[in-house]
Amino acid sequence: MSEPVHNEMLRITDLHAFYGESHILHGIDLKVGVGEVVTLLGRNGAGRTTILKSIIGLVGRRSGSIMINGVETIKMPTHKIAHLGIGYCPEERGIFSSLTVEENLLLPPVVKSGGMSLPEIYAMFPNLFERRSSMGTRLSGGEQQMLAMARILRTGAKLLLLDEITEGLAPIIVQTLRQLIGQLKEKGFTIILVEQNFHFAAELADRHYVIDHGSIAEMIPKDELDSSREKLNRYLGV
Repeated sequence: MSEPVHNEMLRITDLHAFYGESHILHGIDLKVGVGEVVTLLGRNGAGRTTILKSIIGLVGRRSGSIMINGVETIKMPTHKIAHLGIGYCPEERGIFSSLTVEENLLLPPVVKSGGMSLPEIYAMFPNLFERRSSMGTRLSGGEQQMLAMARILRTGAKLLLLDEITEGLAPIIVQTLRQLIGQLKEKGFTIILVEQNFHFAAELADRHYVIDHGSIAEMIPKDELDSSREKLNRYLGV
């Protein structure tokens, strides 16, 4: 189920995670190479978001191993994990409604050198430049999602954890986000996508991990995608 990954950014080994007494993840093993885009596919409740939260340290009880750039992080607090260059974009986006777009962009601390400057971010997200003085409450859903993504680029994060970034958005905005992720990949970012919209993820990802009941059911490389459609449809219920 695995394949060699060179220049590993992330290696997860036998990861178990719990919410209270509920055992959510059951021995997850996965690898992500520097500059790869990898998706976590599966139905709601399969454990995909818990994998992202485990990587960034937002799950109380975890066991196993999470290596980020060769550093073991399973017992690290979240702020120290972030300083290894991790950016997390949660499904709820977390935009501060009482702040302007630019204030939202400037709020997060820089965790690692090499983050994008405001001019670089505005060049990549021209919509945000146009709305830079607008309050968070005035933004459309698509603009909020772009802001949530753009905000973590300034921090210096090179491993981006993106949770359901297309949910509820119009097709034209989804297409814009697809182009943005392609640009980030070209810039060398490593990206893990939790995504319900398989067609959005299919064009972008190097590999797809199918999560089912807290375990990895399949790992499908990009070049095996067409031959695995029937299997994927069965797991995803489409």
